Amino acid sequence: MITGQRIRIRTLRNDDIRNALSLSSSEGWNQTMKDWSRMIGNPLNTCIAAEYENRIIGTATALNHNGKVAWIGMVLVDKEFRGQGIGKLLMTTIIDMLGKFDSIKLDATPSGLPLYRKLGFNDEYMIDRMFNLSVAGEEIPHHGKIPELIKITDLKGIAEKDEEIFGVSRYSLLEKLYEDFPEKALKLEIRNSLSAYILGREGLKYHYIGPCVASSEDSARILISAALSKLKSQPAILDIPQDKQDMIRWLESAGFQKQRHFTRMYLKSNSFKGITKDYYLISGPEYG
Repeated sequence: MITGQRIRIRTLRNDDIRNALSLSSSEGWNQTMKDWSRMIGNPLNTCIAAEYENRIIGTATALNHNGKVAWIGMVLVDKEFRGQGIGKLLMTTIIDMLGKFDSIKLDATPSGLPLYRKLGFNDEYMIDRMFNLSVAGEEIPHHGKIPELIKITDLKGIAEKDEEIFGVSRYSLLEKLYEDFPEKALKLEIRNSLSAYILGREGLKYHYIGPCVASSEDSARILISAALSKLKSQPAILDIPQDKQDMIRWLESAGFQKQRHFTRMYLKSNSFKGITKDYYLISGPEYG
């Protein structure tokens, strides 16, 4: 048993990235060094560590969405130090640091749910994580609706649409995901109007697909199929809101299985809810 006096909470630095990655990798999480660098390297984000005898034993991050919504993620405590209140200490500390935000949100695993509810978080909706160890890469008929690679000049319009659907601007996140993985960024236009877009990234164990925003389920399927067609025989994961039951059944028919679920939660205000019916795949529990 260690005492709180021997735990130091401090800001995560760029030179901590390798140690943070080691901690998340030991849990089998999918984040890469690039993911940690994307989070810690942005001075607008809030990223903290629990340190014991010069060793990082826990982390928590909060992504800054346009100064309005802070998205908490990467809440992780080393197995050796669990059950000693370190997770609660990280959470209460980072919540205090996020006082200027109108809303604080997160996607909770079942194990984290009791703590977050005790801290005052409210349930919003459920999300299923689905995985496929070897993507078939089959394309569905697109009936002349051809997905295209997103161009840098498309980002402004995509970010404006994304703000409407997600509820708050996250231009900087979309821009960074696009810059890191432009080959995974697709759009679908119908009658010269943006109907859907999807991004993705590489992970430690799986390719991650998301976010995906679409004006119809048909458009979402076309883009998800196009993304999967690039991953034939490779492992992939995605996180889909549970209200998309027809999409979930379609993904299961394509070889995806449910791995676990998340509960989307909010603290303080939920005034940036957006239009959830058009949100088909999230960006990841650490991003929203």
